[in-house]
This record gives sequence, structure tokens and C-alpha cells, in this order.
Amino acid sequence: MAEEQDKAAMQDEEIQAEELQQADEAELSGELEPGLEEQLAAAKQAVVDAQEQSLRAAAEAQNIRRRAEKDAENARKYALEKFAGDMLPVVDNLDRALASADSADESLKPILEGVELTRKTLVDALARHNVEQLNPVGEPFNPEFHEAMAMVPNPDAEPNSVMDVMQKGYTLNGRLLRAAMVVIAKAP
Repeated sequence: MAEEQDKAAMQDEEIQAEELQQADEAELSGELEPGLEEQLAAAKQAVVDAQEQSLRAAAEAQNIRRRAEKDAENARKYALEKFAGDMLPVVDNLDRALASADSADESLKPILEGVELTRKTLVDALARHNVEQLNPVGEPFNPEFHEAMAMVPNPDAEPNSVMDVMQKGYTLNGRLLRAAMVVIAKAP
């Protein structure tokens, strides 16, 4: 009986050795159990997905940073937009005062000089803050910066060019603050 037990034990050891050898051969040949292959594929896909999410998150963070920088820059550039817009009627009124005054009257000369200096000071202050005046006389009509008030036949002027400016326009850092009100030449 001991002999039979020894034979059975030897057979069990041979079977286990064969199974180990088959497992080692399968491992060496790159074959895995079907469940393990699926797990490996799922793990590789999870790694790829995680890398994509990481790249997307980094790109989104960079886009948010750029947008915030652009918003801050625009806030600095156009912070004076409302204030400058409120100052434009003051410049218009000073222009009207100078245009309507009788410059031949000697008693009005000191007042006109004061109004002219006040106007110049205000226009210079606006210019220091990048508020530029549009005076497009002779230029082609541009609907982005000009508002057509009338079209007048004029054989001497180029058609669709600005003949006269009724009210000057202004820009702030290149952005339109107020369109220039213009009279446009048309072909006779």
C-alpha cells in the first residue's frame, strides 16, 4: 500500500510539474488566460483614457488662463470707455462754441482763447488715454466708423467718399467709441 501511495504521489507531482511547465510555456509564448488578457486590455485602455483626460484638463486650464489674461487686458484697455463717452459731448459743445462765436469782436477774443485752450486741454487728455478723433473728410465711406447722414451729388468728389463731417467720431484703443456722422458724395 505504501507503494501505491508513492506511485499516486509521484503521479500527482508529475501532473503538477506538467501544469507548471504548461503555464510557464504559455507565459513565455505571450499567451495568457482569456480573463487576464481582457483585464490587461481594460487596464491599458484605462491608462490611455487617463492620459487623454490629463491632457484635456491641462489644455482647459491653459485656455482659462489665456481667457482671464485677455479679459484683464480688455478691462485695462477699455476701462475709460464710459467716462470717455461722457466727455465727447463736452468736446462737441466747445467746438460749437468756437464755431458760433464772432472772432472779429475784440471783446470776445479772451473768452475764445480760454474756450480754445480748454478744448485743447480736454482733447489732449483724451489722446493721452488713447481716445482718438476720427475726422474722415476725403476718405472713402467706412460703415464700421462712419454713420451716413446724407448723400449729396458732387461731380468734384469721388463717389462714396466723405465730403463733410457733421459730428466727429472717436475710437478708444482702436474700438469705436462713437461713429462719425458724415455727408457722403454720390455721382451726379
